[in-house]
Amino acid sequence: MRVVLVDAGGTNIGSVRYALQRLGTDAALTADPARIRAASHVILPGVGAAGPGMRRLRDAGLVEVLRGLTQPVLGVCLGMQLLCERSEEDDTECLGVVPAAVRRMPGAPGLRVPHMGWNTLRATASHPLTEGLRERDTAYFVHSYAVPVGDYTLVSSEHGQPFSAAVGAGNFMGMQFHPERSASVGAQLLRNFLSL
Repeated sequence: MRVVLVDAGGTNIGSVRYALQRLGTDAALTADPARIRAASHVILPGVGAAGPGMRRLRDAGLVEVLRGLTQPVLGVCLGMQLLCERSEEDDTECLGVVPAAVRRMPGAPGLRVPHMGWNTLRATASHPLTEGLRERDTAYFVHSYAVPVGDYTLVSSEHGQPFSAAVGAGNFMGMQFHPERSASVGAQLLRNFLSL
């Protein structure tokens, strides 16, 4: 197994890498298209805004590389949002491999945005990525934009309204939460991804 972390400047790269090491997997950090194409599993981590995130991928010549991958690909946090078609954040065109648009989370009295902290996960589709996910399992979130629930939703959560906590479209999957900060639940889902 050759797992790579796409070096797109995400500040969560170190913690994702450490979480994989705890599972016995040493993932190479790279922006080299050849190494990414040759990997068995590709993880696109990310923290920050959609516009700068896509700009880093474009500057590194990775947009078409990522769109063309056929092996399992996992986007984490911003990385999941970048898999979608568009984001309202900076009105950004994204990778377009998941048929969804990213929307700003609506605020309301007593409802804080960004959504930060632990929240309940609810599996909405049977998928190898979500194997072993139990009712009332929780994960750790930090985000102001979210993917609405749709046919691509594997796991949902709720913050004022339902949103996609995990998505899947073919070989492309994403987790809005931080699996590397979500204790045993996050470790299980990362283990599931590595077993694909």
